[in-house]
Amino acid sequence: MTRTLNLNDIQGNVTRAYGRYSFPFARYIFFHFPTPLAGRGFIETVRQKVTTAARWPDKASRPKCTTNIALTFPGLLALQLPVRTLQAMPDEFIEGMKQRAFILGDRDQTETEEEAKAQDWDSHWDPIWRKSREPGTLGFGKDDVHVMVTLNAQSESEDAPDTPHAELEARTSWLLGVAEDCGVTHIQGVGAKGDQPYQDASAVFDDVGGTLRPTAKEHFGFTDGIGNPVFEGQLPLEIEADAVIGRGKLMGNGWEPLATGEFILGHPDESQELPPMSRPPEFMRNGTFFAFRKLHENVGSFDAVVNEEAERYAAIMDVPVDEAIETIRAKMCGRWSDGVPLSKVPTYAEWIAFGEAKGWRGDVDPLAAYAANLKYIASPEARDFRYADDMAGLKCPGGAHMRRMNTRDYLDPLNAAGVSDSGAQPENAKATSALNKRRRILRRGLPYGPPNTAHKDDETEQGVIMIIMGASLFRQFEFVQQQWIQYGLDFHQGNNTCPMLGNHEEHKRFTIPSDPKSGKPPYVMSKLKTFVECRGGDYFFAPSMTSLRMMAMGIVDPT
Repeated sequence: MTRTLNLNDIQGNVTRAYGRYSFPFARYIFFHFPTPLAGRGFIETVRQKVTTAARWPDKASRPKCTTNIALTFPGLLALQLPVRTLQAMPDEFIEGMKQRAFILGDRDQTETEEEAKAQDWDSHWDPIWRKSREPGTLGFGKDDVHVMVTLNAQSESEDAPDTPHAELEARTSWLLGVAEDCGVTHIQGVGAKGDQPYQDASAVFDDVGGTLRPTAKEHFGFTDGIGNPVFEGQLPLEIEADAVIGRGKLMGNGWEPLATGEFILGHPDESQELPPMSRPPEFMRNGTFFAFRKLHENVGSFDAVVNEEAERYAAIMDVPVDEAIETIRAKMCGRWSDGVPLSKVPTYAEWIAFGEAKGWRGDVDPLAAYAANLKYIASPEARDFRYADDMAGLKCPGGAHMRRMNTRDYLDPLNAAGVSDSGAQPENAKATSALNKRRRILRRGLPYGPPNTAHKDDETEQGVIMIIMGASLFRQFEFVQQQWIQYGLDFHQGNNTCPMLGNHEEHKRFTIPSDPKSGKPPYVMSKLKTFVECRGGDYFFAPSMTSLRMMAMGIVDPT
């Protein structure tokens, strides 16, 4: 079904992952509303600069710097929205991310609430997030984050791809000036030391032929962000047919876009229902919720564990250590480091040959190789694969990061388990993603930290700013985070968590199945550490343009 959306009413970061549109830089700036009048004045001025989802006719028409805005529940409370409107907001949004830390696995789940507080469980969070939503403030604490403004910028020029466009600094100065004029407080305290005025982020840059260029990788070295969902009305029909492959829902007739209501409020979702909304309907329609999470990557620990395990893997499997390192990394993730999925290219030898055939391995000009790989990861070929033909996880382990984040057709109840004589299950060919389509999440945000040319360890500042969007934080983000990342029963992994994002204080294992025909045993990684740590964040509501104007004018009326 074709759905036409009012793109002028929807914020642009909902329909676009800006990084894919050549915006490799981002800045997240946080504010507090001392009074409702100050907050309304700030929103009224900023909304006039907000980038909508209206389509750009061509590359030249893209803004040099985009602007988007979102509010926490305390922010809505500080604006003195009607009680009936606020009461109907989702419980998880009202409570906020810090209060949900136990559910999300962001703090020790073996400790009681009192024990966690006594041990100052969030001491590793950035100061801005430690101070926000202090217990007992009811959203009126002087350090509460009420609103976040997101800026995404293009590079200064093609000759200076590692330099943000000057408009980023100009828009930042303008924004801070607006806050000062309106009497709104700029909340700082970003970074482990709390010495940064805002959260900067950028693509991970690498030396390509003597020039630093943006890559699609994060700091562990994996190509990221390939399978972001596609939903009805998001893209022009002429490009939807290709874009939906591997990014929509796999149904009997092939790949289809997901229902709009899974990601944007006021539209039917995959259950053919309208997601619950506060009154008046205009206030929430065309808006969405998202979790803002600063995820620190312990690069030193990750490399050390992989290298140690690779020594043992190489001896058991009788392969060179460099092959063992690449294989273990790919098995943990579900993709090889260059973005090639294990489900299509399962062995190291095949992967090397595949890269040579595609033009980014072997005796190739670095810039040509860079362009060839970017072309591949943007193509349907990098996304068009299934898991139902690999129920035993011989190609891609059942507990791998990618299988947890997007289960595709793996959970279809008609799937036959085990391995047939041929190694596949042809009877699973009709499997669909029907049990997965209500757990999909939009991923926005960018990495933060130094380029690949700089030293990185556990103490240096690097990671990923995750903006995880969906119509229901509870049904989408929280379910995936709790049940699929921090738990493993749906993947026959018991209590073993995601090998990359999971908390490994208690459970340190990850199993790599081995084809029985090889005569080799399964390999069990047993020394996993917690490689990714949450450093703070909160839940936000990204309003429509109509809603922003209603809040600015103070005319939100639930009656």
